[in-house]
Parts: sequence; structure tokens; C-alpha cells
Amino acid sequence: MSTLSCNEAMELLPTYGDGELDLPRAVALEKHLETCAGCKAALATQRALSDGVRKLPYHRAPASLRARLSQQFPAAVETSPARVQPRRRSWAPWAGALAASLALSVGINVFWSGQQAQTRLEDELIAGHVRSLMPGHLQDVASSDHHTVKPWFTGKLDYSPPVKDLSAQGFALTGGRLDYINQRSVAALAYRHGPHTINLFICPAKNGKILAPVLDARRGYNLVHWADGAMNYWAVSDLNAEELKTFAALLQEPA
Repeated sequence: MSTLSCNEAMELLPTYGDGELDLPRAVALEKHLETCAGCKAALATQRALSDGVRKLPYHRAPASLRARLSQQFPAAVETSPARVQPRRRSWAPWAGALAASLALSVGINVFWSGQQAQTRLEDELIAGHVRSLMPGHLQDVASSDHHTVKPWFTGKLDYSPPVKDLSAQGFALTGGRLDYINQRSVAALAYRHGPHTINLFICPAKNGKILAPVLDARRGYNLVHWADGAMNYWAVSDLNAEELKTFAALLQEPA
């Protein structure tokens, strides 16, 4: 493998970052990174995320929970060995407390893992947006006609992303491209509102849920995420939050 496209390079970055990429492909990737600022920035973001995860603190159970459990669990052995008497203990009085503590621990871990995954996804989306602003990275098909942009994705993805023209509402479609987010290729549509670029990332929804738009802000950019049951959508821009929410609302209106 002598040369790599940006999409191929992005697929190799996770394995390369973990030091598990074979030598020929690692050499090809490093050669690509020498000349591609976008992929190099994506690698830096990935490494920063990995370092951040490794440095996360261990979260102990709240003091109130530990105090409650200590009351439910009397010492099994007396402080003086001479006074130790064998006795039978019943699990019944504190089995419920044990189950509750285990459930709470699992719940905290699941919640924290979900938060980490959400942060990692948002960082990838922002990296994709920033990368698109570099010369020649915004669009693979440049057109304001959705009848041109939508067919371009045929054969390049395993789904057909909806493409909507909002020029009349002040959000002009400028084209589309392939991007690599959350370990898969996704559709990215480019819109312009005044001097601001908006990236709309689209991929299939796994659970079929409908989600109302949720606004978030990270690293100076606004993100709006929603789902219509068939697709997940993320709009990313330096556009102000209210206008980005308006953009998301327009996309949800029936054609």
C-alpha cells in the first residue's frame, strides 16, 4: 500500500494509535500524514482523547452510601481474638442493601461510560468539521442541487442520506462528501449561512428511536443532535446556537 486516500487513512488511525497496525500499512499511513494536515489533526485529537481517558480519576461511592452500608454490615470478627465466637449469620437483613449498592455501582459505571462515549463522539464530529474547513476538504461533490448531491452517495455508502435544499430559508446547500465518524464512513453535507459553514453528519439510527434536537457546545463550536427513527443527524458549526437550532428545525419539516 503506497498511497492512501483520506478515507482509508481515517480507517487506519485507531489501529495505528494503539500501535497495532502492521508495518507496511503504518509506513503508508505515516507517508500520508506527512502531507495531509487534516488527517494529522485527527490523529492528534485521537491521541489527546486516549490520554484524557487514561488520566480520568477513579470515582468512589458517595460517603453517604458508604456510611449506610457500614451500618448494614457489622464486623464479622470481634476486635479481640479471645472473644471470637463462631456464629451463624443470616444474609437476609442486608442482602437488599448489597443488591442496591451493586446496582448503584453498575449504574454509575454505565453512566460514566456513556458520558465518555458521547464526549469522544462530539470531539470526532468537531474534528471532522475543522478538517472540512481546510482547503479542498469541504466537499467531494460541489453542488447546490440536491438532485446532484444525493445520487453522488449511491454505491459509496450502505444507506441513502436525505438531502434537503434550504436556500430559500437562508441555508444554502454547497455539496457533500464522505467522512469517517465513530468507526464508520458517514455522509457529510455542507451548508452555508452567511460567512458560516455548517456540517451536517448523517448515519443510520441503530435503535429506531426518535430524538428531539439536543444542543451542546464544545471547544467553541455548537452541535445539535436529533434522530427521526431512521437516521441520526449532527449539525456542527461556529454559527450561534439559536440559528443552528433553526437550521435543525427546518431540516425536520416535511418536504
